[in-house]
Amino acid sequence: MVRCCRWMSALLLMSLLTLGAARGQEVDLLLVLCVDGSGSIDEEEFRLQRQGYATAMTDDRVLGAIGTGRRGAIAVAFVEWGTPGAPKTVLDWAVIKDRPSAEAWADRLLAQPRGMQSYNAIGDALMHATDMIKAAPLRSDEAVIDLSGDGPDLRSLVPAQVARDRAVAAGITVNALAIYKGGTVSGTGGEALDLHYERVVIGGPGAFVEIAKDYKDFGRAILNKLVREIASGPQTTRTAATSEGK
Repeated sequence: MVRCCRWMSALLLMSLLTLGAARGQEVDLLLVLCVDGSGSIDEEEFRLQRQGYATAMTDDRVLGAIGTGRRGAIAVAFVEWGTPGAPKTVLDWAVIKDRPSAEAWADRLLAQPRGMQSYNAIGDALMHATDMIKAAPLRSDEAVIDLSGDGPDLRSLVPAQVARDRAVAAGITVNALAIYKGGTVSGTGGEALDLHYERVVIGGPGAFVEIAKDYKDFGRAILNKLVREIASGPQTTRTAATSEGK
């Protein structure tokens, strides 16, 4: 009964947050979490990813970082990617400003079923996230796409470099989290995955790649990444080489 009441309260709070978002609320950051849902992710790894995000969003360090902003609120959307041309929005925009709103978001995330994704279409995920930010019902001077994955870009309808450049041109920073499975996963041509992400994925002001040494390390890595993204504020521009320059 207690769990049921908590779940109903979380749904009500999320509904109220969505209504607030529709009125053009100003926030400190628009953040799209783009998470690898491809076939390379087994059920245990999928669970560790979902739990990692839920735990991180309710961590005191993340909530503290949110509280340091001028408006004391951020807007977050959650996307799972894999299939070319078909990333899935798992959670649309929600405003997170305090522990109750963060816990409501975390509960809702953990309750969502896993979708069917295949391959590694990172470029299409970046395009989807860019379109979400452009169409967001909220206003912010800062926008970040946070992409995590355990493999390189494969079979995207829009190559990752091109999608990254379009995001950067729209004023969006793209960061990445490279997940290693015991150090065995690499980018294309034997290139280390974090270097692959640095070359073809990240771009914009203050862009960076975080590394998780395996899925058990994911929770630590995403917590550090979220704190850095939320608390950073305006950065000196650091853009990875554009596709035109390669």
